[in-house]
Amino acid sequence: EVQLVESGGGLVQAGGSLRLSCAASGFTFDDYAIGWFRQAPGKEREGVSCISSSDGSTYYADSVKGRFTIASDNAKNTVYLQMNSLKPEDTAVYYCAANFWIATLSWYEYDYWGQGTQVTVST
Repeated sequence: EVQLVESGGGLVQAGGSLRLSCAASGFTFDDYAIGWFRQAPGKEREGVSCISSSDGSTYYADSVKGRFTIASDNAKNTVYLQMNSLKPEDTAVYYCAANFWIATLSWYEYDYWGQGTQVTVST
């Protein structure tokens, strides 16, 4: 059974940093795509970043480019999202998701989802 567990969310002041973790289990961590998504109250879910295991390609939403970095530690079956220079508009529930065929920021392409972790950025 595929399971994804996010951690690392919390409350941080604007300009601060957080690192989210997505611990994966139940599948071979060598041919996958992991994406990070977020959803703020009253807004649609949006893709933040994703990574492909096949070639290490990474993708970012324009809103987070230069501030967020996605990375994978295959030995730990964990994908990280380092978030720097956080802004109040980054406040949302952050989810990680997995699929086994394409790295994309389109949330509907993902089959497996974690429970989410809250990130709140104060002014």
